[in-house]
Amino acid sequence: MNQLFEGIRLKPILIIIIGTLIFGFGIIHFNLQNGLAHGGFTGITLLLYYLFTIEPSLSNLLLNIPLFLIGYKLFGRLMLMYSLIGTICLSASLRIFELYPVTELPLQDDMILVSIFAGVFVGTGLGMIFRAGGTTGGADILARLANKYFGMSIGRFMFSFDAVVITISLIHLSMTNAMYTLVTVFVAGRVIDFIIEGASAAKSTMIISSKTDELSKAIIEKMSRGSTVLTGKGSFTADERSVLYCVVNRNELIQLKKVIEEVDPYAFFSVNDVKEVSGEGFTFDNQKRPLKPTT
Repeated sequence: MNQLFEGIRLKPILIIIIGTLIFGFGIIHFNLQNGLAHGGFTGITLLLYYLFTIEPSLSNLLLNIPLFLIGYKLFGRLMLMYSLIGTICLSASLRIFELYPVTELPLQDDMILVSIFAGVFVGTGLGMIFRAGGTTGGADILARLANKYFGMSIGRFMFSFDAVVITISLIHLSMTNAMYTLVTVFVAGRVIDFIIEGASAAKSTMIISSKTDELSKAIIEKMSRGSTVLTGKGSFTADERSVLYCVVNRNELIQLKKVIEEVDPYAFFSVNDVKEVSGEGFTFDNQKRPLKPTT
């Protein structure tokens, strides 16, 4: 028994619980109250409610238990435990909001607002669950089974499964509400990516200049930032050139541009988003001590 729970931490469990509460709030107060469907197993639970008045909290649990029995070998022990916790907590959260709704949100006259907020709540909840290392079961398990036994990519399966569920939901939904549901699924997907990857943590720049050394020194002196000199080759001239690679915080980008303009106004440079960055200058100082996260 001790081996079963070895390595499980309280913090991920708390994040999963909070994530399922946010997810459950969105499903009950936006999707269910306003007649929207959803993709995945959540969409199936909503359809079962619309057609047979089976509570989503119950159908979510009944649908997922067989899948965990079939697909448990696909998960590592920790992910399996966190996923079981996520699935059980999601059913509990749905039940709580079914019995004790926080508020009635009669927004049928503004379905764009409904679909956007539904996507935000569902995406935020799922993003927190995924980031904590768990899942809510359902289509995640089916996608892994399809990938293992049929070679189908997980992303392609998830998209296809969502499309099938939403299409079947037309049994109950109007075409208009189905289209609003697609908006919800799209927004939820973007929010999930945002939660998992984070906002653009930094900016990376590639600088091609005849004054690489001067630029590197100026960046160190004026910004206390390091850089890396790479070797490149011009496609037109075939001349070898030095390329300066530098990563800075978002709020330092303007200052970096000024430094480049002062040293070499003819330099060619490009800027890209960096989703995550760690190491000296970002998560550690030059004595390898952890830094507080910057916003």
